Order: sequence, then C-alpha cells, then structure tokens
Amino acid sequence: MAPDPRIAAVAIGRNEGERLRRCLASMQSRVGRIVYVDSGSTDGSLDAAAAAGAQVVSLDLALPFTAARARNEGFALMGDEAPPYVQFVDGDCELQPGWLETASAFLDNHLDVAAVCGRRRERHPGQSLYNRLIDCEWDTPVGETRACGGDVLMRRDAFRAVGGFDPALIAGEEPELCVRLRAAGWRIWRLDAEMTLHDAAITRFGQWWRRTRRAGYAFAEGAAMHGAAPERHRVAQTRRALIWGLGLPAAVLVLLPFAPWLAVLLALAWPMQVMRLARRGGDLAQAFFLTLGKTPEALGVLDYRLSRLLGRRRGLIEYK
Repeated sequence: MAPDPRIAAVAIGRNEGERLRRCLASMQSRVGRIVYVDSGSTDGSLDAAAAAGAQVVSLDLALPFTAARARNEGFALMGDEAPPYVQFVDGDCELQPGWLETASAFLDNHLDVAAVCGRRRERHPGQSLYNRLIDCEWDTPVGETRACGGDVLMRRDAFRAVGGFDPALIAGEEPELCVRLRAAGWRIWRLDAEMTLHDAAITRFGQWWRRTRRAGYAFAEGAAMHGAAPERHRVAQTRRALIWGLGLPAAVLVLLPFAPWLAVLLALAWPMQVMRLARRGGDLAQAFFLTLGKTPEALGVLDYRLSRLLGRRRGLIEYK
C-alpha cells in the first residue's frame, strides 16, 4: 500500500517502549509523514522513533509537559508543509487497518467536519477489571458528537484556524478544542469504524483512582473555561462529582453523630445509584465504579479550584 501524501501523523509519548514501536509501525507506509514528539523518555523511545523513519521532536525540559503542548509542537514542525489531514495518536495506541482510508474519505465528502474519530478499543480488556472498564468507556455513540479524544483525524485548516490545543491544559484538551471548533462553525463526527488499539496497562486500583481524579480536574477546568450558557461545557460532570463524591459523604458524616438513622438512609443513595446505573447499562461492575469514581473526581475538582485560588500551575496527574 502506498503512503497517502494527504495525511501526516503526529504521535506523542514518554517511555512507551514496545507500545510506541507498535504505534509507529501501524502508520509506516500509510501516511506521508510521521512526527514523534517525546516528553523526556529514558527508555530509548527517541532512537526507536528515528529508526522507524519518524521526525523526532524532544520537548524542552524547562517547560511543563502536557499532551496538548506535545501535539501542537508536532503539528508546528510541519509548518507550511502540513498536508490537509493530520492523524493525532497517542504513543500507547496502534492504528487499525482501514481507519485512515475510511476517515479521510469521510472528510473528503463532509467539508464542514473538522475532526473525525472512531472506535478505540483496549488491547487487553481481560488483563484487569480496570482495562475492561476503560474499554467500555471508549464505546460511545456514533454520529455527530460534541468532542473527540486524543486519537483523531483532524482537518489541518480547522486545527490551525482555532489555534490548536491549549498547551496549558493537563487533561481534557481534546473536548476543549472541540468547543472552539464548534463555535467556529465546524462539526465533529464519530464513525462506526475501528480506529485504534489502546494499551492502558491499568492493573492497580491506585492507577484507576489517579486517572479518575485527573478526569475530575479536567471537568472543573473545562467548566471554568466554557461553563457559561449556552455551551455549559463540563458543568454537569463537575456538579455530579461534587454532589455524589463530596456533598453526599459529607452529609452522612455530619448526620451520623446526631441522627444515625437519617445518615444510614442517606447513605443508601449510593447502592441505589449503583443499581440504577446497572439496570440502565447492564454491567454491575461498571455501575459500581462509575459511582465510586465520583469521589476521586470530586477530589480532582477541589484540586483544580485550590490550584486556581493559590494561583499555581498544577503538574501532570499520571497513572502509568
């Protein structure tokens, strides 16, 4: 198969090892150009990327690392030579056969669509409960949507027109970019097509907890940026995290010494919520962790608000 000169790929990563090698191999002979942006790897990732034929960008260690900044710098390296379409992909992901052809054909035929994504799957959903939960998380409705993830085929001109990703965001940069794209009149689309294999490699509860806390931080920051009407970006997610993850447990603890019977009744809201979500989605484990996850999400919200109050910049919340 001849490479498609209309498509370039920007991969980002740090210490992804064999995952990065699979990622780059999945794009070789399929795109006209591969740029790999590294965020301080010590495992030979830079050499592996160069050997795979990618142009390598090593981020300046003096500046904070973010995925948004890495993607922007990979795109900027191409300058005026950037082709019409750019496939952004995380270094722990592998493109699926046929994805680029399907996605680029969709953009060819839908000139008002800025970004198109498909089904991202976990490589090892049976390795751990957490991997399986993430695989379910990726299974979102197809059709026009409000946001994409880190793996996405983006129209160059649309990406450039809105200024790319916000490099200051430590998480949630893709939905935030989509807010600005939609405000500029572009549409976002999710196809019923296999896009990437993702290797979350989450095998411990602590990893899941940190990843979920990061999501709460992103919710709060997104709401602070675009929470006003009519967008109301991430407002509902932030509110649910605070109610279920902070307000409810605080109320139970306050009532416990004075009205223990009322505290117990109030605490029953958690198992009732689990059962409600399980009936709706059919997966008890997923329902349990969705409910439990509101606590680390709430902590992430508080983390963002405290950081903002103190005027400090929050570093990455990493789970690998």
